[in-house]
Amino acid sequence: MFREYPDILTVPQVAKALGVSTKSVYALVNDKRLGHIRVGRTIKVPKFSLEEFVKTARNNVQL
Repeated sequence: MFREYPDILTVPQVAKALGVSTKSVYALVNDKRLGHIRVGRTIKVPKFSLEEFVKTARNNVQL
């Protein structure tokens, strides 16, 4: 899953992978529903966290 993406993703990369807007990704991060790392003011998402989010998401996840 997500093989074409690097091990650490940016918010725009996560948005592209999920097919959602960057605003939706920021909402997931702010709600602590998507694991992430803050490096200064930059948000990075480990690919592992993205995969876990997708695997554990229920059918009614609303972005």
